[in-house]
Amino acid sequence: MQSRMDLNLLVALDALLEEGSVTGAAERLHLSEPAMSRTLGRIRRALGDPVLVRSGRGMVPTPRALALRAEVHELVQRARAVFTAGDDLDPGTLSGDFTFQADEGIVAVLGGPLLRRVAHEAPGLRLRFLGEGPRDTGALRRDTVDLEIGVIGERSPETRVEPLLEDRFVTVVRPDHPLARGEFTLEEWAAAAQLVSTRRGRLSGPVDELLAGQGRSRRLVGSVSNVVTSLLLVVETGLVGFAAERTHRRLVERLGLVTAPIPLELPPLRMSLAWHARYDADAAHAWLRGLVRRTVAEVAGEPPDRDHA
Repeated sequence: MQSRMDLNLLVALDALLEEGSVTGAAERLHLSEPAMSRTLGRIRRALGDPVLVRSGRGMVPTPRALALRAEVHELVQRARAVFTAGDDLDPGTLSGDFTFQADEGIVAVLGGPLLRRVAHEAPGLRLRFLGEGPRDTGALRRDTVDLEIGVIGERSPETRVEPLLEDRFVTVVRPDHPLARGEFTLEEWAAAAQLVSTRRGRLSGPVDELLAGQGRSRRLVGSVSNVVTSLLLVVETGLVGFAAERTHRRLVERLGLVTAPIPLELPPLRMSLAWHARYDADAAHAWLRGLVRRTVAEVAGEPPDRDHA
């Protein structure tokens, strides 16, 4: 780059690569399109690369730009953290997007309260919810996701994981189902037609392993990819479904369903919050994490953890 660096070019480059257009980047940085076009010209000269090239009606990043995107975004976020870490953040001044990754069941119960809180406290922000993949996709590391919410498995050393809630799976049925009374034997429970939700499409799991260890099996009739779909099918078919007792409480109630215990000793379900270490000191990101904590406490029906308030 030029010997005399202009850090504003990094901010502009970050916006251009995020938005994929001069118009979008101009709106994001509150600049006119001609001013953004001139800035793109300066970036091209500094990098010796076109950065964005025309493709049909839109623009696409060059291979060099793609290789730089994550690094540029991280540099911009670190610079912002340096200048904001010691300040009192006013959420009302925030603008831009935050991206969450979580399964559909979590989005169904957390999405509404989060959107309401953001509309009240930080109306300049937009929230983007992405579905949960079958394994760690590296989205936090690549900075395509700001926060992940769910059962967090093994992660890279630079990933921060904070426990949010300990939960357990329960049986979910319609009020007219024989299991709805909550008094049944393991044999009666296992004989009921059941539907499970699994991202990988498996038709067996920990429950089936426990039953097999007792010389038993259950009547499993199918699987779907997420808990929201499974509970909708429970409403329609009268099958037995499953959900997290505290996490999905509002979703179960909203659908007019009821819960009953699973008559087996299952390990607890631990929901956590994960983010990349680059955002540890970022004031806006810290505010967002606090918002998630308060929202989880709200939907789980418990007071928020004052240690994080």
